Amino acid sequence: TREVFVGELSIGGKSPVSVQSMTTSDTMDTKGSVDESIRMINEGCELVRLTAPSKKEAENLAEIKKSLLKKGYKTPLVADIHFTPNAAEIAVKYVEKVRVNPGNYADKKRFEEHTYTAESYSKELIRIEEKFTPLVLLCKKHKKSMRVGTNHGSLSDRILSQYGDTPRGMVESAIEFLNICSKNDFHNVVVS
Repeated sequence: TREVFVGELSIGGKSPVSVQSMTTSDTMDTKGSVDESIRMINEGCELVRLTAPSKKEAENLAEIKKSLLKKGYKTPLVADIHFTPNAAEIAVKYVEKVRVNPGNYADKKRFEEHTYTAESYSKELIRIEEKFTPLVLLCKKHKKSMRVGTNHGSLSDRILSQYGDTPRGMVESAIEFLNICSKNDFHNVVVS
């Protein structure tokens, strides 16, 4: 595998497996998020993931990061992005890694089945590229990493219509986004 850097933490390649966990505190609760992160770090967590479902949580990651650094904690942070591309573009300024799910990053789930022609599917891929490329370029510019994480629960209607709720659908969903990363010569990506 390719070695990916999350801050100074190396993942992949010949690196040992890193311990990661996710906070359960509301990301708007700065003190709660910082206290929980410190407890996790003190127990051996090497990467702390916080949810950033909207722009306001993404902005508050700056305060969380600042508080942790002030207390002497330099453990890399990961912003878990849900449906808001703008939140990812904000979060990338404050954390070392951004986690996106291809199924809900550029698409709104409507649970509708569609039939695609080669042309209409191609247009969908162009639409996704237009939404996702700004984040890829920001990660590249700021030397941040990205996790492209797929799961059955959040496959887009497009993927479900083409491949069903299948392992292949999960792979194809990730590949759509990885192709955009490759096209922009951005390879600091982890896939799950």
